[in-house]
Amino acid sequence: MYLFTSEAVSAGHPDKCADIIADSIVDMLLQRDPDAKVATEVFISGKHIIIGGEVKSKVPVDTAFYEKIAINALKQIGYPEAGFESGETFFPDEAEVHVYVSAQSPDITMGVEKEDHEIGAGDQGMMFGYASSERADYMPSAFSYAREIRDVLYTYALKHPETFGVDMKTEVVMDYETKENFDQCKPQRIAKIIVAIAHNKTVEEKEVKRLVKEIITQNVTFEAGHFDEDAVEFYINNTGRFVQHSPIADSGLTGRKVVCDTYGGYAPIGGGSQSSKDYSKVDRTALYAARWLAKHIVAAGLAKKALVQISYVIAETRPSSVTVDTQHTGLTEMKDETLSQIIADKFPLTPRWITEKFALDQPSKEHFLYADIAAKGQIGYPEYPWEFLDELDWFQSLKA
Repeated sequence: MYLFTSEAVSAGHPDKCADIIADSIVDMLLQRDPDAKVATEVFISGKHIIIGGEVKSKVPVDTAFYEKIAINALKQIGYPEAGFESGETFFPDEAEVHVYVSAQSPDITMGVEKEDHEIGAGDQGMMFGYASSERADYMPSAFSYAREIRDVLYTYALKHPETFGVDMKTEVVMDYETKENFDQCKPQRIAKIIVAIAHNKTVEEKEVKRLVKEIITQNVTFEAGHFDEDAVEFYINNTGRFVQHSPIADSGLTGRKVVCDTYGGYAPIGGGSQSSKDYSKVDRTALYAARWLAKHIVAAGLAKKALVQISYVIAETRPSSVTVDTQHTGLTEMKDETLSQIIADKFPLTPRWITEKFALDQPSKEHFLYADIAAKGQIGYPEYPWEFLDELDWFQSLKA
């Protein structure tokens, strides 16, 4: 066996609650002022929600603005679930919200707001994009299955709050059989599925295990040969009980699930999280651009895998480096250093260019909401603009 494991968490996980509140703030501020600069952090512990950070906006907001966003976000997630009592789950209307938000430092503003409507990088740092030919969506297998299992269980929990809570983790152990298969993007089978899912105290452990297996087998589409129910080892609520859950059972903090947000451990993570930040922060914008580039490289048939790193200097517009690593899976004679330079010459990759390409300053229900992205994951869903293969012809021309 050659095993690789990835994990996903639901919107109801305490860390995700914090991310979703923070990105709901980003959504609301950018909808009021597309030029707003936002960097807020959220910490949830017990019934306390602490919101801190820096904001610059033409539209003034007060403490009630942040309080309302936090409470509404938690209700949208699914709290409180019917059938759960006080002390077992989070009741948003009982929350105590503490707001410590100040103005963005003018020293940062002077480097971000440039002439000619350009944007300087809001911070220094490096970000990574990744793509793999393991699946049609160019995502790695163990991670995608963990997310798909999470999604079907979360959907069931929302419809059946008398049975399950919305706080859950899923994990998939994929067997590639050999290191060569792993390197060449050839997953063989799922070896183990691990689930931790909050449940009503009236639902017995045996029924939880039975129902979770049934939901997975009936609702997740597995590729041929990847799933054999009789051969997969299941670990479901391995402590035997998971009734008390939500932020009252475990504190939540923004930015603590960056691996679940991106590539599930298959690729490096960058210098910071995406949630809580506006589009001038390259932790967000460059991650999207790097994923877009990596996906094009693999989709165009230039390599089986692609890892793209983009780095920035604070207040500068162009990246300080653009690096492509096809991890010895290149399908052409082109060297990685050549491909890196060609991409750097072709695409400006400034925060403004990325923002306009993906309309990052226009979150909406019709386009996308950052809060929804925080709930599901920052990359890998076809409706995200940075998943569109709109430059595929140009990338394919590089094979000539």
